[in-house]
Amino acid sequence: MTRQDSAAPAGSLSVQGPSNPGYNTNPVPVPVITQTDTRDKWSKKMDFLLSVIGFAVDLGNVWRFPYICYQNGGGAFLIPYIVMAIFGGVPLFYMELALGQFHRTGAISIWKHICPIFKGIGYAICVISLYVSFYYNTIIAWALFYFYSSFASVLPWTNCDNAWNTENCTNYFLKDNVTWNNYSRSPAEEFYTRNVLEIHKSDGLSNVGGVRWQLMLCLFLIFTIVYFSLWKGVKTSGKVVWVTATLPYVVLFILLIRGATLPGAWKGVVFYLQPKWEKLFETSVWVDAAAQIFFSLGPGFGVLLALSSYNPFTNNCYRDAIVTSLVNCLTSFMSGFVIFTMLGYMAEKRNVNVEDVARDKGPSLLFITYPEAIANMTGSTFFAIIFFVMMITLGLDSTFGGLEAIITAVMDEYPEYLAHRRELFVLGLVVVCFLGSLSTLTNGGAYVVKLLEEFGVGSSIIAVGFLEAIAVSWFYGITRFSNDIKSMLGYYPGLFWKVCWVAISPAFLAYIIVSSLLKPAPLQLFDYKYPDWSITVGYIIGASSFMWIPIYMVYKLVWTPGSLKQVRPLMQRFSTGGSRPGTPVPPTSCGRNDNELTF
Repeated sequence: MTRQDSAAPAGSLSVQGPSNPGYNTNPVPVPVITQTDTRDKWSKKMDFLLSVIGFAVDLGNVWRFPYICYQNGGGAFLIPYIVMAIFGGVPLFYMELALGQFHRTGAISIWKHICPIFKGIGYAICVISLYVSFYYNTIIAWALFYFYSSFASVLPWTNCDNAWNTENCTNYFLKDNVTWNNYSRSPAEEFYTRNVLEIHKSDGLSNVGGVRWQLMLCLFLIFTIVYFSLWKGVKTSGKVVWVTATLPYVVLFILLIRGATLPGAWKGVVFYLQPKWEKLFETSVWVDAAAQIFFSLGPGFGVLLALSSYNPFTNNCYRDAIVTSLVNCLTSFMSGFVIFTMLGYMAEKRNVNVEDVARDKGPSLLFITYPEAIANMTGSTFFAIIFFVMMITLGLDSTFGGLEAIITAVMDEYPEYLAHRRELFVLGLVVVCFLGSLSTLTNGGAYVVKLLEEFGVGSSIIAVGFLEAIAVSWFYGITRFSNDIKSMLGYYPGLFWKVCWVAISPAFLAYIIVSSLLKPAPLQLFDYKYPDWSITVGYIIGASSFMWIPIYMVYKLVWTPGSLKQVRPLMQRFSTGGSRPGTPVPPTSCGRNDNELTF
């Protein structure tokens, strides 16, 4: 995107070109621009911080983190999680905030200023964000369905006297000598599977059944809220997050206090904190830890680039990265106590071990186990309402961020068409997301959600993060990037950050990608095992986003004028000097300023 360089300079950088007769080899002062006149800006600093926290702290902190921690042996999971956060997640989080703030543009057009041949990364990010919107908002719709159902004196998932219950329904609360076997199903589980999803009417992905009109209505309400929160830009979304990003903490604190007072809560806490050291030797534990920290902090999704691009040029993005990362990780840790105290309570009531409480270690923790525990507490209606309000607000924050990444990326890339049509573009995007979500609203929609979660994001986003780190650190150059940070903050990043950006973070990401591809876990939801053809479809979905990176590389190499010798510098590393914000980099090199070829 072309931006006006009309703001007053706040300092200067010295840029020195490579040894070439066409370059001026003397250092040339370049003005550093503090902010553009035409780009939107955050009304307050807290608007930005709450937006970033709201995006990073999402359903994954309350849903994904506890069940992955549960799956990988409780407390043992915290060790690889912290290691991956320090050496992988936080450095990339800091990198994206700095990139977005310095170049002040979205995930597509930013590559004009970094390394043009990697521009396909921006398109891949947008496709992945679309896939996320196809299934993530359906999960919020499920929560909205529960929220509506909670307005009852007796919660509908409390007993086995409903039309959707079967003979396997077993209610063990407030009863003695109840036998629980492998065929037993709790009232909460049957409410989720047979009333909310109606998954029993589907034979699997080969026959997903019809669309659930109740869920479609819930999803329509969700997207209506999303549209009116995003249609005017960061000035409106920045106000909405004051509610959606803060309310979950109030609810989490209330639920933590209530959970700690329940009988058997200590069992869950012990299971949560007591590490099983043998788990540290399993590759899957480290892969899950890395995936969780990247999915939670969100580097690679383009959201951090978009949100930070509306910051003042001299904003302290380093402090923002540390604060928001700490808030995110601590929220995950606290959410674990909220969930595991309830799991201990359930284990006490069932007279079983904690690890035997939840049959499925996925969304059942939020839609079966936790609602079941709430339903059998004093004041169940109140706790159910605030719990699902928390889930809805957590989900909305992440949806705001994910769609803003697409909006900013596309509008910055095509300003001549979209600069004054944001409302229409956002409406079109929301309609596309709604239509793309219809398959997840069917009787077998939960199977589609699982497939999109595993393959639509999964390895694709980690591969995008890997290439992004490589492009910035190796091609754009760590020296150039460090100079960019100094021009904003007044000091260079420390050695730790440079080493992580250049070597450690990319190495971890490469290890995760290889491990996940060599040892793919079998895909299963409830009692349904995904057939081989569905796994093939999943790989096609994953490739459909990542393929834009090599496609764009080939496109530029083929269609860029010039000989092969001239085009080869597209892949050369150049890292001397600082760059000027808002100045596109010609495609002959990543960071060069020669004019042999045009982009």
